[in-house]
Amino acid sequence: MPVQARWRLLHFQSPAMNPSSLHKPTAPAAEAPHTPQRQGLAALTLAAIGVVYGDIGTSPLYTIKEIFAPHTGVPLDAAHLVGALSSVLWALMLVVTLKYVVLILRADNHGEGGGLALTALAAQAVRDRPALRHVLLLLGVFGATLFYGDSIITPAISVLGAMEGLELVTPTLKPYVVPASLLILLALFAVQRRGTAFVGRFFGPVIVLWFLTLAAAGVVHIARQPAILAALNPLQAWHFGVERGWGLFAAVGAIVLALTGAEALYADMGHFGRKPIQWAWTGLVLPSLALNYLGQGALLMADPSAIENPFYRLFPEAWVLPALVLATLAAIIASQAVISGAYSMTRQAIQLGFLPRMTVRFTSAREMGQIYMPAVNWALLAGVVLAVLVFGSSSALAGAYGIAVTLTMMITTVLTFFVVRHGWRLPAPVALAATLFFLAVDVVLVAGCAVKFWDGGWFPLGLGLLLFGVMSTWARGRARLLQSIRRDGLALQDFVDGLDPRGLHRAERTAVYPVADPSTVPQALLHNLKHNQVLHERNVILTVVFHERPWVAMGQRLQIEPLGHGFWRATLNFGFMNTPDVPRALALAEAQGLPIPVFETSYFLSRETVVPAAGAGRQRWRDQLFAAMSRNASGVVEFFRLPGNAVVELGTRVQI
Repeated sequence: MPVQARWRLLHFQSPAMNPSSLHKPTAPAAEAPHTPQRQGLAALTLAAIGVVYGDIGTSPLYTIKEIFAPHTGVPLDAAHLVGALSSVLWALMLVVTLKYVVLILRADNHGEGGGLALTALAAQAVRDRPALRHVLLLLGVFGATLFYGDSIITPAISVLGAMEGLELVTPTLKPYVVPASLLILLALFAVQRRGTAFVGRFFGPVIVLWFLTLAAAGVVHIARQPAILAALNPLQAWHFGVERGWGLFAAVGAIVLALTGAEALYADMGHFGRKPIQWAWTGLVLPSLALNYLGQGALLMADPSAIENPFYRLFPEAWVLPALVLATLAAIIASQAVISGAYSMTRQAIQLGFLPRMTVRFTSAREMGQIYMPAVNWALLAGVVLAVLVFGSSSALAGAYGIAVTLTMMITTVLTFFVVRHGWRLPAPVALAATLFFLAVDVVLVAGCAVKFWDGGWFPLGLGLLLFGVMSTWARGRARLLQSIRRDGLALQDFVDGLDPRGLHRAERTAVYPVADPSTVPQALLHNLKHNQVLHERNVILTVVFHERPWVAMGQRLQIEPLGHGFWRATLNFGFMNTPDVPRALALAEAQGLPIPVFETSYFLSRETVVPAAGAGRQRWRDQLFAAMSRNASGVVEFFRLPGNAVVELGTRVQI
């Protein structure tokens, strides 16, 4: 199958993404729903703290405890405390600060970041090498599927880690940790349909208070045990690693917990811009995390018995309950960030052709990025509840946490190389040296998490592989469907040229025929002629194209080509972050000489029923899975915002 055909989107049962458009120079995209340039840097920085850093900000709840858990084999003494803390601090410096904040935040796709945006950017950078482009697309999609594992584990481990403070309030509350965590998570997912606009106003101030509390609690104990400041020396981290030998990987599997959430810096760049994220990290988040980790180390130097829960033991007994409340709020915010990210990721995957259409509800009249997807919401809830019940504690979940995150980090490093080398045209030695350095760090992190595979690491990895199979099956099936339509269809221009306008009754209205392939006659049009013996005065053969960039400006939205005899071929262009509002986009046609009156237009949809061909061999199960997904895809009307009272749907059977 041709590489270009594999990545076509067939949305109406399915408009195609035209890969050839990626070879043409494009004007800078506009029309992003957010306009961060108009807001103050301080306001954006505050908002970024609330949304971007919730996940990494809750890592102190469980990281240090896991580093000194029995399975890591790290002794709990002063020398190893300094070495372990130094490893945490310099992991934050190398991976988060140097790799993400300094380098990868510069790899924006028209202002957008994240796995799929980076994948599209890398694919464009090597667009003249189809085989490599195809591999990078597959790699990027796999990286995106790993995000869903993070979206399940983050709410579970964050809320469990916060609620485990109940045990310190009174040991009699220990049996209620899991039930209380489940109640909070159920409430969190239940309110998703109301949107995050109202709650989002409080994210920033609450997380700022959280980070200030982290810093203050750490400073108190550092002042009592200043010897812990030796961890600031990177040589301590080096000696710690060398001394551990092969046992280092067990410790790395726990140290990496301090880095979870680093991908959020890049994924949320489109919402806030690069500078607010950088200022928030260097001005508040990094210093607060460093002080709290050092404070936990100082506490353990003075009282090794605090290892049962070093975070909550930072606080005096009277302050444990307020700290528990604040930690719970921070955990909810961290969970909200990945839940919203899962909605956004799924929407992008749908518009890039890797998932069937799903219901998307917009929860804010002002912010287009605020969406709610019921199917994703309840699937995530089921996964989170299952994770809480199966693992039962933050320590048990820590075994599952990390492998998906570190693999995503490694994929990000690989994709960034192609952007830096082929997109930015940096010298090969510079691009290769930077990539190999970060890749070496990523390999160590992945290897450290791999040793936890049977302790729970299989969970996010298995989920990612399952979703990758689903996504690749959908993309393959849509490409095969498009080939079938082209093979069996009539050439549109020949059909139009052969029409006898005098021999047909013409209805004085406009008919819009959304199609996957604009070169063939829509099945709905043929059915209309066969059964109703009527042709409309104006017939628009419409194709929707989703491009591998986040935004397409309104000036580039519509192209129209007259075909004669009352026929036009129209192409609507959207980015994978645009909302595909077809009627609104078609209103632009009047300026090009083709009025499409809202109340005098009907949409005729060709609804294909996919039938797997007999004798498909080993791939038959994929055809059957694709057929099932196609039957259960949500309606075209809602997805493309078509007026429900102006839609006529005509079915046809297509064999693949």
